[in-house]
Amino acid sequence: MDLFDDKDWGEILKPLIEKYRNHRHPLHYGNIYQLLVMVILSAQDRDDHINSLAPAIFDRYPTIDTLTEANQNDLTQLLQGVRYHNNKIEWILQTAKIIKSKGYIPENMKELTTLPGIGRKSANVLLREMGRPSEGVLVDLHVLRVAPRLGITKATVADTIEKDLMKHVPKNLWEDTGLSLSFLGREICRPTNPKHNECILADSCEWFKSVVKS
Repeated sequence: MDLFDDKDWGEILKPLIEKYRNHRHPLHYGNIYQLLVMVILSAQDRDDHINSLAPAIFDRYPTIDTLTEANQNDLTQLLQGVRYHNNKIEWILQTAKIIKSKGYIPENMKELTTLPGIGRKSANVLLREMGRPSEGVLVDLHVLRVAPRLGITKATVADTIEKDLMKHVPKNLWEDTGLSLSFLGREICRPTNPKHNECILADSCEWFKSVVKS
């Protein structure tokens, strides 16, 4: 029997989703323009680090139009502490120009993922925060760790994990599933010393069962 077939993951995840549904997104943005810039910057960096830099960025560049007037050197002064900042600055500048020419920030997966620096993970974040229909499930570094531990997937690659989540979780729960699993990974299911006794999914977790057996 397939690992997934004997479990109703929609029902299993509901208490977790209920717990985290109203939590504020870890990136402290003021509008979707700010979130767009911040999700590009946050890749392989810490959300709290990007939050600390954001006020200076948006004081200087409060809109897409003002950001298109910036150059690499201007942004390097503000972002040189960000991981891979040279690539990210280039993506931000290109994205700002594309959005200015379009006249809007895209609100669907297909268009969002054509923007430099925006992959499916970032697009899923943007769609959720925009209140647009879900087209996938957010898979960040925390979900990448948590989903296989729970037993929802055997995969270790983000795209495959997302496909498994989309297959085994009802679509009406996609919007909150990724972020809820991410918060679980941040707070409880840590890379080391996970807090099994505090996890509301412990009874359904394949990894916890293996720990108990050992």
